[in-house]
Amino acid sequence: MKHSRTVAFYTLGCKLNFAETSTIERLFAGQGFCKVDFNSPADVVVINTCTVTSGAEKKCRNIINRAVKQSPGSYVAVVGCYSQLKSDKIAQIPGVDLVLGSGEKFQIFDLARDFRKKGEAAVFSRDISTEKTFSSSYSISGRTRSFLKIQDGCDYFCSYCTIPHARGPSRSAVIDDILFQADEIARSGTKEVVLTGVNIGDFGRRGSGSLLELLEKLQEVKSLERIRLSSIEPDLLSDEIIDLVAAGSRFAHHFHLPLQSGCDTILKKMNRKYSTAHFADRVSRIRERIPEAGIGADVITGFPGETEADFQETVEFIKSCDISYMHVFSYSDRSNTRASKLPEKIVPGEMERRSRILHDIAGEKHREFLKLCSGQVHKVLFEAVNKKGRMYGFTGNYVRVEAPAQQNAVNRIVDVKLLAPGEDGIMKGIIINRFNK
Repeated sequence: MKHSRTVAFYTLGCKLNFAETSTIERLFAGQGFCKVDFNSPADVVVINTCTVTSGAEKKCRNIINRAVKQSPGSYVAVVGCYSQLKSDKIAQIPGVDLVLGSGEKFQIFDLARDFRKKGEAAVFSRDISTEKTFSSSYSISGRTRSFLKIQDGCDYFCSYCTIPHARGPSRSAVIDDILFQADEIARSGTKEVVLTGVNIGDFGRRGSGSLLELLEKLQEVKSLERIRLSSIEPDLLSDEIIDLVAAGSRFAHHFHLPLQSGCDTILKKMNRKYSTAHFADRVSRIRERIPEAGIGADVITGFPGETEADFQETVEFIKSCDISYMHVFSYSDRSNTRASKLPEKIVPGEMERRSRILHDIAGEKHREFLKLCSGQVHKVLFEAVNKKGRMYGFTGNYVRVEAPAQQNAVNRIVDVKLLAPGEDGIMKGIIINRFNK
């Protein structure tokens, strides 16, 4: 039976979560539900959760309580990674009606049935340690870019990470299915597709083909204008992938490589699959083939047992690496991980000091990169116009650009001369040609 009820969504965490929320949104639309803003009263509220840090879990709880408070009569469904690991804890929150783990979130209509409050939460969260099913997802809702899920789960079991427990083993989509979805996304008017997953370099595990094969076939999809890779592990970024991105006109010249530590001793304790030398080699290879590439990195500071000498190794290594920007995270102790059992925990004050130092280095790296881009011409996908008549968008190498608004310029890829970065870190630019068709 079709419904004429309202539904609101809230997504926490990664791009993969956003792709999956968008897919759940389409399930509700197909059943006649009308989507409303999260801040508006709704008959049903769906919250897609994250568990990557203790801070993420705290934010999940805050959002759940906020939803219950602003819409006390709403049917509240909490789904995703946090639900997978802490389903009983979520079920105890007053006002929660349904808790779905990672393997159940797309079965919401089968499990919620009539979306009527019963007075206590129903919980569905199976063991996904042997999960083999891959559930396709992509975001598409009037945006200029779409997050297309190509892979899920992870076999790496880094010592600090809960994601393998929350999402199960690595598994992938079938290449032909991805090609069909990418073409469907592009034909909807979306200009950029971002390939996303937990560990996209592992594409093909319990699926088909390899990431290189997928990229070779995706570049043949004529409807696609821009293809961007999300985060990829350094040990899985091959020369062939770098060369393909360098040669292909549709690929964004942007790589994001999780470094996590610039000290080999700490990398081993983290159970990472590469050395600092290998990471540096990947950065050098990218720079050799694509000098203007945007290269990002993730770094965790304050890992248990990280001495001052270890930290200084990380500082010097990062300074020596030709990266463009960096995301800095403070270590977060996660239950049921090997790192949580390690001694020599870093006290919060010291962790904050190290984080500030790394943030300062990250800022300097980004400013240097923007200066190098100044004066260059790049293709920019403009996403929005603000009330002051300025447009905003991103280059292929992931520089955020601001330019004077032009009619019908949003959701167009155009040539822009990059002038100079502003104090806010946004590059000023000016369009130098008419819009691409």
